[in-house]
Amino acid sequence: MSALVTTKEFMEFASYITGFTDGEGTFSISFSLRSKMRLGIEVRPSFSISQHKRSLSILQEIQMYFGVGAIRFSASDQNYKYEVRSTNDLVKKIIPHFKRYPLRTAKLHDFEIFSDICTMIGQNKHRDVKYLAGIIDKAYRMNESGKRKYPVTTLLKILAR
Repeated sequence: MSALVTTKEFMEFASYITGFTDGEGTFSISFSLRSKMRLGIEVRPSFSISQHKRSLSILQEIQMYFGVGAIRFSASDQNYKYEVRSTNDLVKKIIPHFKRYPLRTAKLHDFEIFSDICTMIGQNKHRDVKYLAGIIDKAYRMNESGKRKYPVTTLLKILAR
């Protein structure tokens, strides 16, 4: 987007991004086992939008709009993925956008949980066993049709040690 964009054009593009995300975006929280971490579990929030390589330019425009994140290519499916993984960027740029320009599909449910978890991570609550169990529970209520590397029971058993 050029620097000479009107307020109306900016708001239209902001709304477009929300609609685009309703169809093509994902809010996710993943977990990795990390023996060097005190609790043994790393929490990784992510916002992403994927598009076939022929539509790379829209991802570049979205990245310019937010001013954060990265675009990477996956040769396996010929798709580009715009992704924001920094908790700070998620809390300061991504979440406020979707609060101002709300989602309209069932993805709103995932976003609300995602927003809560990112806020908790921003407050370092993911480093406290009593909060991490709740974060895990909430995260497993998102993207219920998605694939998970670890069953929720495995993560909770690690916390119970």
